[in-house]
Amino acid sequence: MSLTRADLAAWCINLDRATARWGQMQPRLAALGLPVERFAAIDGRADPGLVAAALEAAAFRANMGRPALPAEIGCYLSHLAVWERFLASGRPVALVLEDDVVFHDDFLPALDAALAASDQWDMLKLNRIRAKLPVMQGRAGPYRLNAYLGPATGFGGYLITRDLAARLLPRMLPVRMPVDYEGTRWWAHDFRLLGLEPFPSHVDDGGISTINGPGHAEAVKPPRHRRLGNYAMRAGNYGRRLWGLAQRGMLLPRAQPLRSRLTEAQK
Repeated sequence: MSLTRADLAAWCINLDRATARWGQMQPRLAALGLPVERFAAIDGRADPGLVAAALEAAAFRANMGRPALPAEIGCYLSHLAVWERFLASGRPVALVLEDDVVFHDDFLPALDAALAASDQWDMLKLNRIRAKLPVMQGRAGPYRLNAYLGPATGFGGYLITRDLAARLLPRMLPVRMPVDYEGTRWWAHDFRLLGLEPFPSHVDDGGISTINGPGHAEAVKPPRHRRLGNYAMRAGNYGRRLWGLAQRGMLLPRAQPLRSRLTEAQK
């Protein structure tokens, strides 16, 4: 089913204490003319009890090779809370933004193209931290719809369907890795994750992260020998993505979506 902006619910996640961030986002959002609601983020630094209740600390350390940061658990829980709000809205699709997104001039045409192709994806990334080894699965207007053999991390801006939010929510706790790792494990959670490229937005925190501090000072990597579990997980994920794409007939690039190809073959 093709969707339009009229079907869209939209939120921008912003900490109450991050007033400068929100001050920057307001004119950016106003320029889009979209009805984007500010969502007051869960502050992991301010609620250690909530963090402890949500986190499986040993699994997080094993997966990531480091302890979890309270703020990243707050970020994780904020995305889940937005999905819950989304499900309560009754809308079929949501745009979820973080408060360091910069929109490109083509963002609205890209959004329209993405929504018109909504039968091809369950989650669609509109920017990225990493988007490695893309494999084109079709087109949405002038944009490529890419799957990824490599990691596709970053949750700065994405579209998510109602069905996927309902399926993912009960599977996301306890927290065993950052939200943009767990939430993009499409092979484990059985959904269609694609990216819209060229990406119509990017993230820019100005070097002041609300998760790991100014200059990303808290993002200190432990010694390599403590990160063996993380290396093993990352290496294994390449194999999982390879097998998952092969199973779904998505391993080779194509300009036409698989569903359209199968329909044409049956005529």
